[in-house]
Amino acid sequence: MAPHEIRRPFKRPAISDQHKRRELSLLRQAQNRRDAQHHARCLASSVVSLQAPDPEPISEPEIADEPIVESESQSIPRDIDVRQASKLKGYEARRWFARQLMLPEWMIDVPDRLSHDCVNYRMGIQITLVHLGTRNKNSCFPIKMRKRIYHGKYVLARPSGKRCFVVSSGGTTVSRLRNGSVLHHFPSALPNGARTRDSSGSAQSYCILDCIFHELDQTYYVIDMVCWRGYSLYDCTAEFRFFWLNSKLAETGACDTPSPYHRYRFSVVPIYNCDQTGLYTVYTGAVPYVKDGLLFYNSTPMLMFSYAKMPKLLTPRHFPCIQWALQASAHAHYQTGNTPLALVWKDENCSQYVIDTDSKGQVPSQQQVVLELQDDGNLTTSDDPPVVFGCLDGDFVQKSGLHPGNLLRFAVSDGGLSFVDGKLERADLHYLGKLNRTRAFADSYSKVMFQYSVRHSPLSIDDLLASITSTIDQEKKARDVEMAG
Repeated sequence: MAPHEIRRPFKRPAISDQHKRRELSLLRQAQNRRDAQHHARCLASSVVSLQAPDPEPISEPEIADEPIVESESQSIPRDIDVRQASKLKGYEARRWFARQLMLPEWMIDVPDRLSHDCVNYRMGIQITLVHLGTRNKNSCFPIKMRKRIYHGKYVLARPSGKRCFVVSSGGTTVSRLRNGSVLHHFPSALPNGARTRDSSGSAQSYCILDCIFHELDQTYYVIDMVCWRGYSLYDCTAEFRFFWLNSKLAETGACDTPSPYHRYRFSVVPIYNCDQTGLYTVYTGAVPYVKDGLLFYNSTPMLMFSYAKMPKLLTPRHFPCIQWALQASAHAHYQTGNTPLALVWKDENCSQYVIDTDSKGQVPSQQQVVLELQDDGNLTTSDDPPVVFGCLDGDFVQKSGLHPGNLLRFAVSDGGLSFVDGKLERADLHYLGKLNRTRAFADSYSKVMFQYSVRHSPLSIDDLLASITSTIDQEKKARDVEMAG
């Protein structure tokens, strides 16, 4: 089956507002830039200070054997400072560190243009330009314009394994799982990752990598770079982060075979442009690891804009300055927590486990979801803001010994999930039990929706490829109209 043969006879109707939330995430990034350098430095020091082995297992059992009472004093504020996090222990430490990874949403709807999303809006900016070749001072010009941003995408075949972030600092390397538990504490060839005589670089140098540990070949497959030799990449585009990942990692010898001062091998996951060829390659191509779906990233925006009002003093030589100023405020960065700027999708051909299994590895007859109990009895997802799936009666909460913050497991009964305009209206849930604290968070809304879609109306690879085909056709028509004009 060649990629150009894929055609979709009809457009699958949208069942969520995922595209809208992706646009809002991009706008929030442009409006709220943070001190990422300070955040990365404190994260690295916090990991090293908490490198003592955890007494609790790193696995994630499905349902707790014993009820665990969780008092309000054990809850962790969401706005806790990273310096305070270094003082956290046990469950509190794991829960805080679990928020430091960028967690992709599950692809519920195929974007109209999978190869690139388009965002249209009007904006007004004030830009300072230097009059080159003259003695005039810098001038500020208010410019009103209509802007169209095309956000390109990358795609990669996600390795199967344990998602974690790896930090090398102070002559040691530590990896932590999604639930914040320590996975490995080991020497590595990463900068400042082992105590060796020939180690180079500042003693304050540190690195943070977003990885998946593949059990079969004992390899850390790196899917993103967050910090390198003390230089933060939180606010860098995916395109730049991937460039540095491919160019810098091999220089250190981290991709070499294991040795006494380099216990685990690191490897970079091949990344492709999300066009027909790239998508078809990652879906069908051979890789040295077991696949667990496809991962899509937003990349650097391509800006197309028209001026609604522009001062007469501006000349064409100023346009590159204007374009640079716009590009600097619209990039997709490394956003911690659940984010629609990265999407994951899978089917039976690129993943062993498409439908979630229970603790015994069996697919349950009914879909199961994990929700968090709130003070008012509401059952919510891990999203920000959270999505409410239902509410428990106060008497039932008291009799069952439940407390706010508990993670509860439910089965989706015959009534299923009901939606209105892409938003959840009603959920028919049956209570199964409470989870223990080795799991950090509830399910995200997109995960619940993806699992529900897989059981009822799954997205297929034909849908994804057809979306790219329709994009090519639309761009071709647009070019023909432009030439005719």
